[in-house]
Amino acid sequence: MHHLGRYFIFLGSLFRNREKLGVYTRLVLEECVQIGINSVFIVSIVSTFIGAVTCVQTAYNLVSPLVPLSIIAVIVRDSTILELAPTITCVVLSGKVGSNIAGGLGTMRITEQIDALEVMGINSSSYLVLPKVLASMIMFPMLVILAGFLSIYGGYIAGTAADIITPEDYVSGLRSDFKPFSITFALIKSVVFAFLISTISSFKGYYTSGGALEVGQASTAAVTNSCIAVLAADFLLAQLLL
Repeated sequence: MHHLGRYFIFLGSLFRNREKLGVYTRLVLEECVQIGINSVFIVSIVSTFIGAVTCVQTAYNLVSPLVPLSIIAVIVRDSTILELAPTITCVVLSGKVGSNIAGGLGTMRITEQIDALEVMGINSSSYLVLPKVLASMIMFPMLVILAGFLSIYGGYIAGTAADIITPEDYVSGLRSDFKPFSITFALIKSVVFAFLISTISSFKGYYTSGGALEVGQASTAAVTNSCIAVLAADFLLAQLLL
């Protein structure tokens, strides 16, 4: 409860004594590049292979001749949009982005750069953390959309290349009984996950004390706690919105 209360106090400090809007515009754009653009490669690789594996394993378990092959594409589509694209992508990003945020802020704390900002009268938590949170909430949905597309396309490539399903059956399955709210649900999850990952990682890094060893421990704790928070939020959102 002590850490939870300190976390909420930390969130409140992000919105006190803020800088001018122009300052945040530049900082948010820089963080968008660091968080979003630099994560495109790992997200693309992971999502493409997840879609391919989902297609192959679904076909492997499809033993009844009465079930049409187009059901493979339906399963790939629904599992990708509802779960794999938002959740697995954000778990991967919690490792890459979360550890980067915690390590960067932790290093600034132990080298007294954050103390220097406070001496100059700057709200260091708002100046350093708020742009990271905003950039994460902007870029994570874009990365999830990219992951969803590549996952479905990866299933298409794997299915057609391995002669598991014809292109016509795959496209027919993608169009079958599609629910548009699934896209909305995935984007809602990505925004919530982005907030959790960025704030938890920033909290762990901001309150680092000690030396280089403690910075590594803060990065590890940030990734661990972010993953747990993402999975717990995934369950709660599914219960509330589906």
